[in-house]
Amino acid sequence: MVSNKLVAALTAYSAVAAAVPVASQTKGFSLVQEAIPKSSYRAPAAHLAKALAKYGAPIPAHVAAAAASTGSVTTNPSDGDEEYVTKVTVGDSTLKLDFDTGSADLWAFSQDTPSSERSGHSYYKPSDSATKVSGASWDISYGDGSSAKGSVYKDVVTVGGVTFDKQAVEAASSVSSEFTQDTSIDGLLGLAFSSINTVSPTPQKTFFDNVKSSLDKPLFVAILKHNAAGSYDFGFTDDSKYTGEIAYTDVDSSQGFWSFTADSYSIGGEDAGSSIDGIADTGTTLVLLDDDVVEAYYDSIDSAQYDDSQGGYVFDCDADVPEFAITIGDYTATIPGEYINFASAGSNTCFGGIQSNSGIGFSIFGDVFLKSQYVVFDASGPQIGFAAQA
Repeated sequence: MVSNKLVAALTAYSAVAAAVPVASQTKGFSLVQEAIPKSSYRAPAAHLAKALAKYGAPIPAHVAAAAASTGSVTTNPSDGDEEYVTKVTVGDSTLKLDFDTGSADLWAFSQDTPSSERSGHSYYKPSDSATKVSGASWDISYGDGSSAKGSVYKDVVTVGGVTFDKQAVEAASSVSSEFTQDTSIDGLLGLAFSSINTVSPTPQKTFFDNVKSSLDKPLFVAILKHNAAGSYDFGFTDDSKYTGEIAYTDVDSSQGFWSFTADSYSIGGEDAGSSIDGIADTGTTLVLLDDDVVEAYYDSIDSAQYDDSQGGYVFDCDADVPEFAITIGDYTATIPGEYINFASAGSNTCFGGIQSNSGIGFSIFGDVFLKSQYVVFDASGPQIGFAAQA
């Protein structure tokens, strides 16, 4: 015979267990991306201005002016000017999200966004089990003039084979024209550390932090491609997607980023300098380095010059562009010169994929670099690993 006390205890336990957010169990899963050519309305300098603002750095007036230029620049996707989107189920919606290892927010166009602003986008519709987080809000802005803000829900989010039933979803109530015009993406899924989540007054956990214990290994891998679709793999590494061994190095997560130190760097195969402290950021397009490194790199291109009107270094589009490489232990990670020939700036002039990190305080290894690598983001160290893509 079961006592009344035991029945009461079991009932109480069941109520508590039902209230605890859960992630579905899986060993791992892979997500295929779509590679989307950047729209021509956004000037190359907009990528630099956006990165500066993202990390709280001042934006020089000439960079802001160049970033605001519209309609005058044609970007050729074969130059590597792409963004990557991945389909994710958020509440009752399937959205195309940009996975961003340099931020920790999951935000999207939503039913709260005015219909005129969400035209051409899929948007977040809360599920029947969704709850609105009372008093919670978020507000982001970037150096190219783009911005978004709104409220916060807890809802079911499914990425690949994993579901988390109480994920913080930042629902946009207002977005700027820059986001509205870019109909290739419906929002962003942050994969940095949860400590930099921007929800106020209480920061929220990222999707990865919520589900990593349900994966076979607490890691994910970014396999971006040049001018093609890549993938994100969660919970496992795949030796068919890289060559050689994965070179790991420690991550300093104290600032919320996947920050690491490269032991040295080279230009065109020639040793050029010592260590570089930087972060791996899939949400930043360019590679941003210290001025002395940038100057040394462009000194190796005869036609290269800093152009105030373009907001950065440019060179003749038919120039012989050298590779840039960093070393991590015995491994050399190389950016091919064609990736650094980033985008047309008009009149046979091209905008460089390496630019100054002035004002940020650290270097950023964005997509121009990451497209060349198989990159493992491992929370167990934390550590980050690099290998050449197969």
